[in-house]
Amino acid sequence: MRTLKQVNFKNERAIIRVDFNVPLNSKIQVTDRTRIEAAKPTIAYILSEGGSCILISHLGRPKGRDPKLSLENIYSTVSDTLGVQISFCKECIGEEAEAAASALKPGQVLMMENLRYHKQETEGDFNFSKQLSKLGTVYVNDAFGTAHRPHASTAIIAQFFENKKCFGKLLEKEVLAIDKIMKKGVAPILAVLGGAKVSSKITIIESLLDKVNHLIIGGGMVYTFIKAIGGRVGDSICELDYCEYALHLLKKAKQKGVVIHLPLDVLAGDDFSNDANQKIFNIMEIDDGWEGMDVGPRTIKKFHDLILKCKTILWNGPMGVFEFSNFAKGTISIGESISESTKGGAFSLVGGGDSVAAVKQFGLESKMSYISTGGGAMLESLEGKTLPGISALY
Repeated sequence: MRTLKQVNFKNERAIIRVDFNVPLNSKIQVTDRTRIEAAKPTIAYILSEGGSCILISHLGRPKGRDPKLSLENIYSTVSDTLGVQISFCKECIGEEAEAAASALKPGQVLMMENLRYHKQETEGDFNFSKQLSKLGTVYVNDAFGTAHRPHASTAIIAQFFENKKCFGKLLEKEVLAIDKIMKKGVAPILAVLGGAKVSSKITIIESLLDKVNHLIIGGGMVYTFIKAIGGRVGDSICELDYCEYALHLLKKAKQKGVVIHLPLDVLAGDDFSNDANQKIFNIMEIDDGWEGMDVGPRTIKKFHDLILKCKTILWNGPMGVFEFSNFAKGTISIGESISESTKGGAFSLVGGGDSVAAVKQFGLESKMSYISTGGGAMLESLEGKTLPGISALY
């Protein structure tokens, strides 16, 4: 892994692939600066070493040149967040783009227009990548959120830089954090998996069975497991087609010495709404007309005790419908238990959109060891896949 410190940036123009695909409100204002802030250390380092920075990113999924998805809309927010005056170019390839990039002096920052205004970006087009490469003299990838896509600005452009390409600080931290789970975790290692469907987590569960000692199953996918082992799930979400597979996973885990922990009880509602009537059931005995919406109090205690015993913890997915405040207690409790374990010396990695959202919503962000910025990229890493945007840098 070639890092920033292994490259001399003095008088170099660094093309930095950042992930500024930030959420916008109806007034096209940035509502969460996390991804911009995450890129700041890399940009600041290169500037301090006497280089200049050319920022390339996508924003949304525009069909053609959609003005609502122009990076010009966020450029003042980027400048304010970075604490550096930056300039903006309305193109990302071609004569105008190359002229703007060539004119950069050390210490200056230039942001290019949305890469996805060109369909060649997502197609991984060679010629488009070659044109992008003309903007600078060094290539830095700091966009973990797009590292799983074989796009022009991530997987293809790197080949034009041979020994002048490297990991940005954010991408480096992401890779090292996942390695701490998948390769270098201190036992006992625990994975906490939530979410609605078993089908969406199959490859992750399969991969984790070779890495972890304990696996907590939460969220909607619990009920497929419970149905498979003969329980009554009432009106809870359940993938009947995956019951056999759930039994296969339980058997496989046992063979590998991995303990799968299912909830003991469940907080159910008689309607899918925050104001639904509530009732606690044994996890194996949910009545018809009731839907599992969160884990129950006995489960919270069981999971808390387990989490405190573990030294390496991965959390991906909520325990229930945490968007409804009346059914958020299980997810909050998991977060609080992980933060307590982290305070005691455990390494905790949180990844996946819903779990990251929960951690932020409940004020636990600063209490975790690391929070991943890439949903899909992190999931594919946990599946054991080699990400094209990362392999291109080696």
